[in-house]
Amino acid sequence: QKFGKRPIIFLTNGYETRLWDDRHYPERLVSGFYSKRDLEQYFGILKDRKGLKGVQINDAISGRYYQKEAIQAVCDAIGERNRRKALLVMATGSGKTRTVISLADVLIRHGWVKNLLFLADRNALVTQAKRAFHNELPNLSLCDLTNSKEDANARAVFSTYQTMMNCIDAMRNEEGGRLFTPGHFDLIVVDEAHRSIYNKYKDIFTYFDALLVGLTATPKDEMDKNTYEIFELEVGVPTYGYELDQAVKDGFLIDFKSVETSLKFLTKGITYDELSPEEKEEYEKTFADQDGNIPESIDSSALNQWIFNEDTIKKTLHILMEHGQKVDFGSKIGKTIIFAKNHLHAEKILKVWNKEYPDYPQHYARVIDNYTNYAQSLIDDFADKKKLPQIAISVDMLDTGIDVPEILNLVFFKRVMSRAKFWQMIGRGTRTCEGLIDGQNKEIFYIFDLCGNFEFFRLHSKGCEASTVPTLQERTFNTKVEMVYKLQELSLQTAELQEYRKELVASLVAQIKALPRDNFAVKQHLRVIDKYQSEADFTVLEFKQTQEIAEHVAPLVLPLGDDPTASRFDQLVYQIELAMLTGKNFKRAQNDIRGKAEELAKLGTIPDVAAQKDLIEEILESNYLDRIGVTGYEELRIKLRDLIKFIPDGLKVHYDTNFMDDLLAMEWRESELDNDDLVQYKKKVNYYILQNQKLPVIAKLKSNMPLTESDVKELETILWHDLGTKEQYSSQYGATPLGELVRSIVGLDHRAANEAFSGFLNNAGLDSRQMYFVRQIVNYIVKNGLMKDLSVLQESPFTDQGSISELFDDVTVFMNLRTVIDGINQNAMVA
Repeated sequence: QKFGKRPIIFLTNGYETRLWDDRHYPERLVSGFYSKRDLEQYFGILKDRKGLKGVQINDAISGRYYQKEAIQAVCDAIGERNRRKALLVMATGSGKTRTVISLADVLIRHGWVKNLLFLADRNALVTQAKRAFHNELPNLSLCDLTNSKEDANARAVFSTYQTMMNCIDAMRNEEGGRLFTPGHFDLIVVDEAHRSIYNKYKDIFTYFDALLVGLTATPKDEMDKNTYEIFELEVGVPTYGYELDQAVKDGFLIDFKSVETSLKFLTKGITYDELSPEEKEEYEKTFADQDGNIPESIDSSALNQWIFNEDTIKKTLHILMEHGQKVDFGSKIGKTIIFAKNHLHAEKILKVWNKEYPDYPQHYARVIDNYTNYAQSLIDDFADKKKLPQIAISVDMLDTGIDVPEILNLVFFKRVMSRAKFWQMIGRGTRTCEGLIDGQNKEIFYIFDLCGNFEFFRLHSKGCEASTVPTLQERTFNTKVEMVYKLQELSLQTAELQEYRKELVASLVAQIKALPRDNFAVKQHLRVIDKYQSEADFTVLEFKQTQEIAEHVAPLVLPLGDDPTASRFDQLVYQIELAMLTGKNFKRAQNDIRGKAEELAKLGTIPDVAAQKDLIEEILESNYLDRIGVTGYEELRIKLRDLIKFIPDGLKVHYDTNFMDDLLAMEWRESELDNDDLVQYKKKVNYYILQNQKLPVIAKLKSNMPLTESDVKELETILWHDLGTKEQYSSQYGATPLGELVRSIVGLDHRAANEAFSGFLNNAGLDSRQMYFVRQIVNYIVKNGLMKDLSVLQESPFTDQGSISELFDDVTVFMNLRTVIDGINQNAMVA
């Protein structure tokens, strides 16, 4: 009252803090109190922000209709419905980054945003986004935290998730406090938003109190339910969706053909009996063990993982060079990405390329992955149609977010289990490119699928999404907690086991107490952390408490600082101990320990290894591992853990072979952008409506008669029950009203259209050019049933005799014409 400012309210119980801005939002959970600077910024925004209804969008940044619809949909969500989260599902290549730049421009101009944060999962995507913002909003100050921390006070900050996790605590302002306080950012943009990113880095999103906009290219019906829950949306209903099939129909993106190719080894593996005599000899030399035994066959999954067969790679390159799309009158393969399995596979592909095509220019093909020096520079060269490489051999780095319109060929030389990632990879080729192929526009791109990816997704429409992988210290901590829980059972109350339980509890409490309480992530979980500060807190542990610890505490525990090999050995032994307590099989892990003992037995010249000679020999020469109990394994762990580092790393073993592979099949197929069920549903709807035009409700729509409530209910019965489901309708047609859909299929009767415009024509006193303009409108509505998007009036044939402003000096005349159009549209709705 004194200062003329309505305060915002903070409520806290010491662990949780809530913010209540009662005039604008319900109270919400925040990570902590705003700083003074945050409060000043927030009050400034509340004072200056303007309404977001019908915002003016900069066409130079985002001029396409769907980009404008996406921006307005977000503005409506946050401005009209008080939402603080939005999710945009937009096909790769449709301009997600441009859309979000334009959205930022709108929100900044309307006073809703001062500082924004753009997050992506890779440095290359951060670099690309920052460049795009700089080009479109040159007056906005920018900072890429992955390259420099000096400009961190910039209005727009770009970062990977991991960099931001490290910077929140580390970066300080002039007063010594955190630079990135809870209210520092007004808008956070999450590139490729999906559940695994949120689960892994959720503390960032709960720390900052900001509007949140997620971007993804994953088709809306294939996205995980949890992703929608994160953005507080109904499953299958993003804030806005614009998918590849529609973008191709609109001509904004390019369709593809798949070349589904079966090579024998990649399909069936390598079988010894099917090799030639010379190849059998090579097989024996390569794969025989120390006793001379050889496997009957090598599974196809080993190919390109740890077996690299030269002829398989050679045949793949020949298929690409023979059938791939070319430029410069067929003299040069179009820009191509080969998606390789791993770095060794990528290097082997390059080696075979150099051997098979020595007459091509140097650097015609290059490996671009995380092992590559100056990877961004190579990506820039690949994106330049005048520079080499033409062929980029990539491991993960070019799967998402790279914008190269000149790409004509993709080679899937690995299996992809994630449907989301599969469509992101396909999206590398969808961008249009004018004059690319000898003066002709790019019309299609080819996908050479060597590993049955299309067939896999036909059988498993949702794919197999990868879950977030816990860190080693997190897994070990959770295993110890599970053992502590299990050791409470009455049958395990021996003195020896209870002493071991005390040791486990003591180690857990020590790790919990070591958590840095000032860390931004730790602070958000103190309510749980403080429940487990002493050994007494573990006297009786309930199962739900083990889950609570796993969710809130385990992800925060710090590495112990040991050699990684020792930590991995700890987890191996702890898993055996837990399996013994729970009655599960642990034979495989037991064999792993025996294998490590065999390797240590070869290292007797190392004093520390020699000191454990008796234990190592007992493991190898008796049934020692079967005799000992839980505490015996614990003693073994303590004695051997620091010796494991001496064992040579056998994980890098791989084999290069050159067995003759066979091409079993090569099938060219058109793309399958539409869901099969939805395609059939759409066909049924179109067929039924066109065959039943005399049905009263359809006849009404065709003759421009208004609908009643009972008419709409009849349409619901036809479209949502007789022909399919409401869900199928929504997936295929979105929020399109039923009458509007039917009218768009049957069109409008020519006589009814003429009648609708007759009154206007009689009274308007039009000249011949204006009459021509109206006639084109009538023809359009007869064909399409409606005219919802008046922007078509700015195109041919409507503008053939002049623009709207040239034809209609009197705005009233045009507004009367528009009233007739609106009336025709309205008659497809309920009266």
